[in-house]
Amino acid sequence: MQPDNAYDILIIGGGINGAGIARDAAGRGLRVALCERGDFAGATSSASTKLIHGGLRYLEHGELRMVRDALGEREALLAIAPHISRQLRFVLPHVRELRPAWMIRLGLLLYDHLGARSSLPASHSLDLHTSHYGEALKPELRKGFVYSDGWVDDARLVILNLRSAQFHGATILPRTRFVAARPERRSWHARLQRSDGRWMDMRARMLVNAAGPWVDDVLSATSAAPSRPSVRLVKGSHIVVQRLYDGDHAYLLQNNDRRVVFVIPFGTNHTVIGTTDLAVDSPLVPMTSSPAEVEYLCQAAERYLRVPVAPEQVVWSYAGVRALFDDRHRDPASITRDYTLALDEVNGSIVLSILGGKLTVYRRLAEAALAKLRPWLETRRGVWTAGEPLPGGDLGAGGMGALLDRLHVRYPGLPPLLLQTLAQRHGALSDEVLGDARSEEDLGIHFGAHLFGREVDYLIRHEWAQTGDDVLWRRTKAGLDMLAAERIRVHDYVREHAGQIPPPLAKESE
Repeated sequence: MQPDNAYDILIIGGGINGAGIARDAAGRGLRVALCERGDFAGATSSASTKLIHGGLRYLEHGELRMVRDALGEREALLAIAPHISRQLRFVLPHVRELRPAWMIRLGLLLYDHLGARSSLPASHSLDLHTSHYGEALKPELRKGFVYSDGWVDDARLVILNLRSAQFHGATILPRTRFVAARPERRSWHARLQRSDGRWMDMRARMLVNAAGPWVDDVLSATSAAPSRPSVRLVKGSHIVVQRLYDGDHAYLLQNNDRRVVFVIPFGTNHTVIGTTDLAVDSPLVPMTSSPAEVEYLCQAAERYLRVPVAPEQVVWSYAGVRALFDDRHRDPASITRDYTLALDEVNGSIVLSILGGKLTVYRRLAEAALAKLRPWLETRRGVWTAGEPLPGGDLGAGGMGALLDRLHVRYPGLPPLLLQTLAQRHGALSDEVLGDARSEEDLGIHFGAHLFGREVDYLIRHEWAQTGDDVLWRRTKAGLDMLAAERIRVHDYVREHAGQIPPPLAKESE
């Protein structure tokens, strides 16, 4: 019998790649532990554009395989996480001086046919003067194109993968820092430290280095000499403003530097604009958007939209750093977003490092990582994660509409907008959050933005929330629609209750 602190795999990093690998490996019967020094999705994985897409602009760089794989994963993700994802129509206004119309149309046709598109409508051209899609755009823009992709709540995607991993037996260790590991008889003896200062010792046959921008720091702590080119760190910033236009569609805007900027509905009341591509030397935390980046994004949007967009309108901004494989491109926007899996060996002990990758392809990346480790591991099953919904994602044949109908019947005393908000965060697990509530009074403190004490307690108990920021900006985005005093109240509540509510058990029911 193995000791309790002996694992097949220790995963370092609680972003989307680490969470996806933990889920896949645990579901194959492997003994898995994952540690994250901060909050899950606390850096890069909560700072994305929140798209599940092939990456239309990558066609220009000739990355057809990466785009094809991502388009296939787009369909898989929409299927396993329908509560936190949705289809999204993108409008691409045509500017003759930047790219000819025939090139864009050809690219969209290729985009339509590269991957599976069973649930999304095809692309087409349109007259912006006669289409409602053109109402938010400046009148001199006449021709445009429409295509389909998807949107996902990136931070919740991480949490749900971790909950699934835990359900399948993984040990999940938030706020636990990987300090070092030394090789011992073709395995590793790892040293970890919790946020309260307690030390942990752990043995693992394999290390998976999914530390993102800190991938080299982890390698240094294992004495592994990387057998690959260096990592390129690229910062991406986004700004959020009050809602700029009506409708659920997004815009893909071509900029003068041939980069593209997305303008996307964000919640009910806001619009997000992003992203930038800026080379940086270190992954500072917290990472913030610079005034120059804010100005860049405002100018890109204002060039196309009827409504003025200025830096003083920004109500929130966020930034993250991507650790990309250094393919020697000078322009950060041209560096490949494809992933690289690098094996290093120290005295017979193996560490697998993850570089690059897009949010959309995390599940395929996890499958590839386990295939890379297959010579040293024995699993009980093959690939499986595309066939099992993430927690809360089993909505049934009626989808979100049927779930909302059921919630309205079961909770007639609760506001419909509250039920919709919970359904879009928790899906089929909304009943677990609401319990036996019959009125808003049964839900405890109302902090604002449809966030109540009962849900906060649930996030602490089942989703590892330990601070106000965990709740306001990652488990939910409620902080965006709250007053400063309401956000402070959430911080105070979580600080008081986090130590009183037990953390998630080693294995809990989905």
